[in-house]
Amino acid sequence: MDLDAYSAAHRDEWEELARLGRQRHFTGAEADELIERYQSGTAHLSAIKTTAGQSAHGDRLSLYLSRARLRFTGAGSNVLSRLPAFFLLQLPAALYRVRWVTLVVTLATALIGFLTAVWFIQNPELLALIGPESMRRQYAEEEFIGYYSNDPSGSFAGQVWTNNAFIAAQCIAFGITGVWVPNVIVQNAMGIGQSAAIMNEFGRLDDFFLYIAPHGQLELYSVFVASAAGLMIFWAWVAPGARTRGQALAEDGRALFTIVVGLILALLVSGIIEGYVTRQDWPWPVKIGIGTIALTAFLFYQWGVGGRAARAGHTGDLDEFEAGARRIVAG
Repeated sequence: MDLDAYSAAHRDEWEELARLGRQRHFTGAEADELIERYQSGTAHLSAIKTTAGQSAHGDRLSLYLSRARLRFTGAGSNVLSRLPAFFLLQLPAALYRVRWVTLVVTLATALIGFLTAVWFIQNPELLALIGPESMRRQYAEEEFIGYYSNDPSGSFAGQVWTNNAFIAAQCIAFGITGVWVPNVIVQNAMGIGQSAAIMNEFGRLDDFFLYIAPHGQLELYSVFVASAAGLMIFWAWVAPGARTRGQALAEDGRALFTIVVGLILALLVSGIIEGYVTRQDWPWPVKIGIGTIALTAFLFYQWGVGGRAARAGHTGDLDEFEAGARRIVAG
């Protein structure tokens, strides 16, 4: 093949392809012409590479084809441009979907924690199994309160944030097993109940609630939301409804795992409260009020903003452009 002669023969076609590739808006006829030019251009490029290998003519045509392909396949949208839609539609819609299961998890945890505390309080011999009286007294009178002030505020806030965010992510990621979340719920609730029983044994139950209340409202509720999301992912493949199990798991998994992002931010706020507010020598109504405001803001985001997004038809799942078409159809 005489590459120069071949390029000269098709130069006009390639230049038209390049012109269409730079164009941003098309009529129906121009869109059809773009596809035709693209198809013929790929044939020309194949012929050039087969006979001449790498060449300047082929590289230039390849560039024209790449630009043209973006016009009918589309380019990925800027990440920053997707953030408003994510935080105003997808994330709150996903949080809204788990609202009732979250309340069930909250009630279950409270009930298990309360029954555990009552069980230990009414059976002092069980407290002895936790450790000797001197160890329990030290925990109630020194360690429980000292836990919030032993370390610098910044490092302590970062430590509790990363730990709680990791627990939340595990609840969602491993919720599909069906056993991980119930295990976390029972362990956490029993741990809270045992701590309350020890504090009550030495007349410090008021300190128990006062020191947990500022940060614990948002922190615990965030873990409950994560547990609810994990349970719903598990239920998606147990009872998929009209969908196939694979379809249900893919859709609900995509939608509900995004909750991790929201919980990471919520737990960052609770970590800051725990690290910087709980230890302060402020009136307890002020410290607890800060925690209540944080929880109220999260609830408004979940129930208010999420409800509006859900009524607009959002489920928290990716849209078709991001996730791909669910079903192949004839155009």
